[in-house]
Amino acid sequence: MKLYYSPGACSLSPHIVLREAGLAFEPVLASTKTHKLQDGTDYYTINPKGYVPLLELDNGERLSEGPVIVQYVADQVPAKKLAPPAGTMARYRLQEWLNFITSELHKSFSPLFNPAMPEEGRALYRARLADRFKWVDAQLAGKNYLMGEDFSVADAYLFVVAGWGKHVGVDIGGLANLGAFMARVAARPAVQEALKAEGLLK
Repeated sequence: MKLYYSPGACSLSPHIVLREAGLAFEPVLASTKTHKLQDGTDYYTINPKGYVPLLELDNGERLSEGPVIVQYVADQVPAKKLAPPAGTMARYRLQEWLNFITSELHKSFSPLFNPAMPEEGRALYRARLADRFKWVDAQLAGKNYLMGEDFSVADAYLFVVAGWGKHVGVDIGGLANLGAFMARVAARPAVQEALKAEGLLK
């Protein structure tokens, strides 16, 4: 398999999950600025959407959209418990988390990375994110991970998105449960490997 990624982007989430799953894959750097691969290939010829992540399967099929990719990867190695079995209420809870992270957190960060966004707009998005993270912090009370004691694909996604805050002035420092969660996830060997592979950890 090949994972098309850009360092520190949302593609870090499936990158972490692939390493947690112990599956063989080749990380392929796809610049989100130039939309070119390192060999000069136009990334749009591989993914017409132009963004990462994209997972190319061994049979040549391609999957896009992070929340879908991580569930596909988890289902390849059910023994790792990265996602509850399909059809169970726990699986729908996982999808509930993935949808919340993608629509309420991930997408609210996008305007903050846009240099053209005026400061008034940035303030609104920062306030919205602060509210959402406060809610997440409450959900983590008394739990190691979003779903309880087992690390899931939703935790990888939350870890990546919450980590963007420090780059755009979204302060999660006062949220004790979320802070403990971030430290817990950062210490996982697969997470360390992914961060090192993307040049985000020395």
